[in-house]
Amino acid sequence: MLNLDCDMYANNPQVFIHAMCMLFSFKNEEDAGFIQFPQAFYNGLKDDPFGNQLANFYYLANGISGIQGTFYAGSNCFHRRKVIYGSYPNDKIKTDNKDLHKIFGKSIELQESAAEILSSSNSKIESQRRPSSFIEAAIHVAGCSYEYGTMWGTQVGWMYGSTTEDVLTGLTIHGKGYRSVICTPDPPAFLGCAPTTYPSANTQQKRWAMGLLEILFTDKSPILLTIKGNLWFRQALAYLWLSSWAIRSFFELIYAALLSYCIITGSHFLPKVNEPAFLIPGGIFVIYNLYVLWEFRRINLSFRMWWNLQRMGRVNAMTAYTFAFVTVVLKLFGLSNIVFEVTQKEESNDDEDTSGRFVYDTSPMIVPGVAILLVSLTALVSGMSRLGEVGFGEMVCNVWMILCFWEYFKGIFGNGKYRIPTSTIWKAGALALLFVQLCRRSS
Repeated sequence: MLNLDCDMYANNPQVFIHAMCMLFSFKNEEDAGFIQFPQAFYNGLKDDPFGNQLANFYYLANGISGIQGTFYAGSNCFHRRKVIYGSYPNDKIKTDNKDLHKIFGKSIELQESAAEILSSSNSKIESQRRPSSFIEAAIHVAGCSYEYGTMWGTQVGWMYGSTTEDVLTGLTIHGKGYRSVICTPDPPAFLGCAPTTYPSANTQQKRWAMGLLEILFTDKSPILLTIKGNLWFRQALAYLWLSSWAIRSFFELIYAALLSYCIITGSHFLPKVNEPAFLIPGGIFVIYNLYVLWEFRRINLSFRMWWNLQRMGRVNAMTAYTFAFVTVVLKLFGLSNIVFEVTQKEESNDDEDTSGRFVYDTSPMIVPGVAILLVSLTALVSGMSRLGEVGFGEMVCNVWMILCFWEYFKGIFGNGKYRIPTSTIWKAGALALLFVQLCRRSS
């Protein structure tokens, strides 16, 4: 069963052969519950300015191939049908099971097809029905109301409970004991369309982070599937890393604010530069960034892409991830409902020299980022006026933060669609002023 997004198309004519060979090459079917091909984009902007093309993510995903396999990415994937039908490895059912309508719905054609697959029968499905009747059945099954009173979304098909239903479905499959396989042919198996504007990319990041965090609070969380299911412990750690993207926002905001607080008040949280202990955080900062840069170069990604993903890691954490975190918290307390936000993937009509530039709308998601930038700039000016009193480490990290938000700085003084809306600047300025005043009162 092939699953593709509506904006994807087959780019490699051998893709079906690759998938079938891998599915049938394993002695045990649980060793390949699904075959995942990485996402690639025909309209991908050079050096990934918005950090949404996932080139480094799929490189990291290769690292879990030795556990239970890569995550399900929602597209470019071949599933075994029995996996989508909710079956555990080596499970079999009788073809005359009278409860099939409770599981799959009232479509006789679907019940017969599912029964043949789940019984592990190799016999050909015989049917006296006209071919057109199967088209009618497919239209009936695809209806919005068909799933009511069935197990679709809970045990069968794509799982409900998260706006990232793909990751939740893959987690459920791994929780049943299946493994997955990643296949990276050359040329890429499928190509699709990536968001080419910053507002669309930001909305996409929020939806991802929001849905991933939701997974932690479902009955199919990695922790529960490790305890009650067949999810391996190390695979659970990989899912926990993925699901905690939104939680990063809290700590990133705290550290960004702490830097400015220390500079404005003349206090320290890092060792002074003349202390031996300074080598610990300084060494970690330098070694980590050099190592990540080396990894990027190792897989033929540019220095510019490394920097774009570094800065967008900070930007996304303090904008999209912050709103994702707050939205999920409000949902848990019953104060709000989560709405699925469709990512606009229209191709940009701008001239080539403007492609990849940041354009802004009135979305409130960028308010925290602009506020952090204004606070950091205030701290920089304050620190430069009394260099002997502020810590070197805090100043370096503060400058690093400003560089990460440099596109926002240009947006404050930009023109037209490249300018951050005045209302957003005023809101962020009010938050920044409040923070600075609180810092001065506490000093």
